[in-house]
Amino acid sequence: MSEYLQKTIKFIRLNIKHLVFVVFLLCASGDLVKVFSTSTEECVHVLEGHTGQVTGVILNPTNHLQVYSCSADGTIRLWDFIDGILIKTQVSKSVFVSPENFQLVALHLPKVPEQEVEAREMSAVLCNISSNPGSTAMGRGGEYVASVMGRQLTVYFFKKLKTYRFSLKATDKKGAKNAFTCVACHPKDDCIATGHEDGKIRLWRNFNQKKEYTYSTQHWHHDAVGTLCFTTEGMHLLSGGVESVLVQWHCEEVNKKDFLPRLGGAISHICVSPDGQMYSTSHLDNKINIIHCSLKLSAVIQGLVKGNIWTDLMIDPRTRALVMNGRPGHLQFYSLQQDKQLYSLDIVQQEYINQEGLDQFEVMRAAFSVGGTWLATVEERGRCTSDLESSLKLWVYNEKAQSFELNTTITAAHQDRIMHMCFSPSTETTMLVTTAWDNQFKVWLLGLDSDTQKEHASWSCDYVGSYHGLQPTNCCFSSDGSLLAVSFKEVVTIWSSDTWELLTTLCQPPGPIRELCFGRLSCSKYLLGTTAKNLFCWNLLTCSCQYPLQWFPNIYSPAFPQSLHVLLSSPLFVFRPSEPRPLFTQKAVCGGKVQRCVFSPREEPLDSCDERFQWLNRSRLYFLTELMVPLLVDDSVAVTPFYLLLGKHRQQQEEKQNSGVSQAADRVQPPQASVAIKELLHTPAHVLPAASFLCSMFVNSLLISNTGSRYGSLLVQMGRYVGWACKDLGLRAVHCRMIYSGILSPSF
Repeated sequence: MSEYLQKTIKFIRLNIKHLVFVVFLLCASGDLVKVFSTSTEECVHVLEGHTGQVTGVILNPTNHLQVYSCSADGTIRLWDFIDGILIKTQVSKSVFVSPENFQLVALHLPKVPEQEVEAREMSAVLCNISSNPGSTAMGRGGEYVASVMGRQLTVYFFKKLKTYRFSLKATDKKGAKNAFTCVACHPKDDCIATGHEDGKIRLWRNFNQKKEYTYSTQHWHHDAVGTLCFTTEGMHLLSGGVESVLVQWHCEEVNKKDFLPRLGGAISHICVSPDGQMYSTSHLDNKINIIHCSLKLSAVIQGLVKGNIWTDLMIDPRTRALVMNGRPGHLQFYSLQQDKQLYSLDIVQQEYINQEGLDQFEVMRAAFSVGGTWLATVEERGRCTSDLESSLKLWVYNEKAQSFELNTTITAAHQDRIMHMCFSPSTETTMLVTTAWDNQFKVWLLGLDSDTQKEHASWSCDYVGSYHGLQPTNCCFSSDGSLLAVSFKEVVTIWSSDTWELLTTLCQPPGPIRELCFGRLSCSKYLLGTTAKNLFCWNLLTCSCQYPLQWFPNIYSPAFPQSLHVLLSSPLFVFRPSEPRPLFTQKAVCGGKVQRCVFSPREEPLDSCDERFQWLNRSRLYFLTELMVPLLVDDSVAVTPFYLLLGKHRQQQEEKQNSGVSQAADRVQPPQASVAIKELLHTPAHVLPAASFLCSMFVNSLLISNTGSRYGSLLVQMGRYVGWACKDLGLRAVHCRMIYSGILSPSF
């Protein structure tokens, strides 16, 4: 789930052949509506069409196979979610949403056969309501609507056209906060449940009159109530909050309640299936839990966890999953291809206590070995105080368990905070280097501890290095593992990994080094480094600066794939380490600020022959924005205009053949043998005139006498395109030969 899951989730249960029940879960995710199977946890369909954030999803009361969705783009769309087909779009151009004043309006949907209709009839129901969807609820089949905001409950009756408002004091006698947070209406009884900031739940009755209303109070939550929901028959009331506990209240027995704890993050939304057999909870950590009515967890749908990102974005060499901070104290392994979380690794191995101001352990650094056999993590507590607690942990991959297991824990590996670490790519030894604020870098080696019964692999410190008392910031190994580069503020030191001898130092103008990386493959002789606004490249054979680039406004996040160096700032720049000229640039990468980026290897490499786009052949570039949304640099940047033109024609030809409408007489074949073609392909390139001069003559020789032929019009269009490209780009005649021969290929 590339977008953060929204609060709106709906169940639907289908009866197939009167024997098998299939339950689907529909949820709003950004500008999409996703349909999940509750039995397999797989995404069955993605309903695409909205251009703004989807704000609500509701089943069609007259057809259980259809669903309505509303969006901030001002449209209401009707879908067949079984087949994933858009049925109708209701456009409301007159709706104006103010960020300060929200209104509840009644919109009449006209019943017309057109697929896109403008809905004009609307009337205001309530003004100045909360923007939180959980603050408004419908009661008794649409007889009334209840809305809460601040310390006021508003109830509007549609038939009577009357509005009743009930207010609470700011605090009660014990000083508790009475502000409303959410509301739910009983499906069959005149009862309204409201949640409050102090954790209390109030059940309101007799609210159809101003003076004789009553309410009773229930209390279990220690913090604000996040959401409320009645079951289908109204026998139970479900509540949730930051405690991550689903509480089931018995409406007939006031003091009886059941609990389902440890569900994940804070509960933000609850819904119930139409038959009342399944519950669903949506959490702030982008997770949906599917629960049986007996309070047994049935399935989990986990998206990309939103939170603080302390580690870099990493790719697991084994699963090719994105690895980053997840739940507090965890690392999440997220599949970018399948758009779901594979699993979460508990690093801290302590129960997280959701309490503001409480200092708890967090995963701050992580690194994988080349083959993915080893994982190194650093956890810290007390970052804002002088009492820093940190641990360096080494994890080994267990093939049987298909997960990482803790191998070694090193308490206080450094005297200060660890800033960076990396594994050696050498296959001869397993080596880890860490740098810290204690002005030292340490080398850790894997060894075997001989025991009387078994041999256990463990880690130990092999070397401690420093440079003139300066603080190290970054480190990296060369591609063969023979050299280690460690940056000490503005100075880069090169060390031999065999003897740990300082070989040389590289300096650059003032500014601490942020990132270091050796070139790969044919560019392995280069070392690249970045500061806040500059990019530097050193040639290790001459120990000199190959080039400095000082025109970047701000470098947000660098990434290094294969032999290329990629920088992300407001635009995207792609470089070869050997050349200071950008290989590729893209101005509008995204609307927000780029936080981090990472290259993910492809399952099947592309075969782009254009030099500017070869950096996308074996990997994809993902970047993370401030909204915690992973975005992908589109593969279409590697597509040439000729590919688009040919591809469009081939698609039209396939559609024409599949439709069966075209006739054989209309398919006029181009001439298979042409004197002009043979002369052009057999004439040496150095004696041919300019390609721009030959283009129009060549295409004219291919034209067919039938002026109505689509094939002839395509050649004319392509001839103009080729002539413009040859003239503008200065292509040689031999290049145009390849283009022309492509036109005449049998696959065309």
